[in-house]
Amino acid sequence: MSDLLLDTCAVLWLANGAEMTPEARRAIADRNVQVSPISAWEIANLVRKSRIAFTLPVKSWFRQTVGKMAAGMPQLTVEILADSCGLPGSPPSDPADRIIIATAREADMTVVTRDKSILEYSRAGHVRTLVC
Repeated sequence: MSDLLLDTCAVLWLANGAEMTPEARRAIADRNVQVSPISAWEIANLVRKSRIAFTLPVKSWFRQTVGKMAAGMPQLTVEILADSCGLPGSPPSDPADRIIIATAREADMTVVTRDKSILEYSRAGHVRTLVC
């Protein structure tokens, strides 16, 4: 079984105890979970735009949350960043989504997400996903 890479929305939902599919909950409990550093950037942008708020600085919240999840954090490498700009087919236009996809492809992981554009890209066979 491949490791799971949580999309940023999945990180936020899991951290807040939001409803997830039973299949996603089981997979998260049974497999190695990873969180991309790009999710910290996305979350910081949500805070900057006042779409979410924390009582802690984003970097502290992010590190605590990843630690509580016992999740790993894959490196954001030159290869991943470059590959995110040359994904096959019609990948999502969002740069963070592309980086998450490139990370999953590089490390043979399954992306846990509800993001419609990532799920559509998965249906084209370019990345594995698990709906949460």
